[in-house]
Amino acid sequence: MDAKEIEPKRTTTTTWNTETIPKVMKIVSTKLPQRDLISLLLVSPWLYRTLTSFPPLWMALDFREMNKAGDRLIAATSLPRYQHVKEINLEFAQDIEDEHLEVLQSKCFVSLQKLESLNLNGCQKISDKGIEAITSTCSKLKVFSIYWNVRVTDIGIKHVVENCKQIVDLNLSGCKNISDKALQLIAENYQELESLNLTRCIKLTDGGLQQILSKCSSLQSLNLYALSSFTDKAYKKISSLSLLKFLDLCGAQNLSDEGLSCIAKCKNIVSLNLTWCVRVTDVGAVAIAEGCTSLEFLSLFGIVGVTDKCLEVLSRFCSNTVTTLDVNGCIGIKRRSRDELLQLFPRLRCFKVHS
Repeated sequence: MDAKEIEPKRTTTTTWNTETIPKVMKIVSTKLPQRDLISLLLVSPWLYRTLTSFPPLWMALDFREMNKAGDRLIAATSLPRYQHVKEINLEFAQDIEDEHLEVLQSKCFVSLQKLESLNLNGCQKISDKGIEAITSTCSKLKVFSIYWNVRVTDIGIKHVVENCKQIVDLNLSGCKNISDKALQLIAENYQELESLNLTRCIKLTDGGLQQILSKCSSLQSLNLYALSSFTDKAYKKISSLSLLKFLDLCGAQNLSDEGLSCIAKCKNIVSLNLTWCVRVTDVGAVAIAEGCTSLEFLSLFGIVGVTDKCLEVLSRFCSNTVTTLDVNGCIGIKRRSRDELLQLFPRLRCFKVHS
């Protein structure tokens, strides 16, 4: 065979090995779970070099539900490839304590400088001390979630607002030891906040919530699930949130038609949970129907004071948008079979939110 014929084949093979395969591997690897991605590093030195030279693959660390998560986190952030990590997920991870976060603060400071999202949900051994350590290393944090932590207090929230000035998404669900003082700190420091979850933060009062509502006008999502202590005094001020799209008031036992009518001024609400808001009647529900004409999700579960009238009005204004509607337990609504609801709301796909 002529040498001139061999050369193009070699060139094609070289291009395939040095350009095409690496490009394909990088594309495929972005779709893989972290564990599978790390396994690929062990396949060959060539693949190791190819993958570790591609920074977008190493922007996230996921230790959800893993054992020895604290040690794993320290080991990972010590590696060069994780020098620009933007997301860390430790949701329900085991063996993660304050001491691990203090080690990160002292030894892995550089790796966390670009961190934007931190999930500590269910990490119940983390206290205010750990919150102080980790937040002092990640000033660019935008999303912080610490669901179901009863050790964190107002002091921990103080550390968050002092160290992380760019938070837009804050989940404090189940943090039962925070008080109105924490809400005051949040209101004063996070006026650009877009999402706030206060589910089951049982020490909060109208005064604390009012501070949030008066200063955090950029809120698009507000979760007040299972908070029965608030009254219309605070609920009425929700009307000032013109950008609000998601609102969960499940269990708001003190919410009246008057308060709900004020909330109806939030024209952009797409999702509204009124489950077990037992004081609500047709008056409040009709106000929502007429005011929130972009509704896609609505739960009236367990409200005995609403009747077919509110559904008729809701159908008139929202029949083309509602896809989820729960009226189970609404004994005043007689026409609530699947077929009857579909006649009113042809786009309805979900008929039951609560079981």
